[in-house]
Amino acid sequence: MAARPRSRSLETLEAKLVRCRDCARLVEWRERVARDKRAAYADERYWGRPVPGFGDPEAKLLIVGLAPAAHGANRTGRMFTGDRSGDWLYRALHEVGFANQAASTARGDGLELRGAWVTSMVKCAPPDNKPATTERDACMSWALDELRLLSPTVTVLVALGGFGWNGALRLLASRGHALPRKPKFGHGAEVEIGPYTLLGSYHPSQQNTFTKRLTRPMLRAVFERARALV
Repeated sequence: MAARPRSRSLETLEAKLVRCRDCARLVEWRERVARDKRAAYADERYWGRPVPGFGDPEAKLLIVGLAPAAHGANRTGRMFTGDRSGDWLYRALHEVGFANQAASTARGDGLELRGAWVTSMVKCAPPDNKPATTERDACMSWALDELRLLSPTVTVLVALGGFGWNGALRLLASRGHALPRKPKFGHGAEVEIGPYTLLGSYHPSQQNTFTKRLTRPMLRAVFERARALV
């Protein structure tokens, strides 16, 4: 696949991203979900496209997730919006001052981030929430462009889950900040990489929150540490 030209702004990046159809499997899945819908959202119009990052363009904190949820961001068009994972994430961000409100239900609901930007390594909802390696690699240029445009202010990254952790490491390595040894992911893990600090958190998925592998105090503590660092 030919390298994409760099975007001049986050707005132009978003305009190009939402038109992307590079990965046939992801395009077919995201559009099928948007067409068939979940019964609870039968009357809603799904986004059904790649989901851009969201937040403060002058963010010091970059939050990196896996991919849009099929009936969350793939429905609403905004990362971690309209699902249980988003309920946990934005509540924690609100509690430590990165968000003006805890609720994240739809685009235009009044949510604003302060000093934070939320994105994902894969921009389209994947089947079973498991992108293929080729799909992950195809999306890398979008994430690199995003970090490049944010990097004058970003100093801290929070990776949600192992996929986000590995993605963040690849992003920073691509910007010339590789480590001799790959640091191990874990909740509360912290590592300095060049001018950045990378923090790890369990993903606020229902699999983790229902089993109490991740609790509200645990998630809040990660963002309290991020707040202290920025």
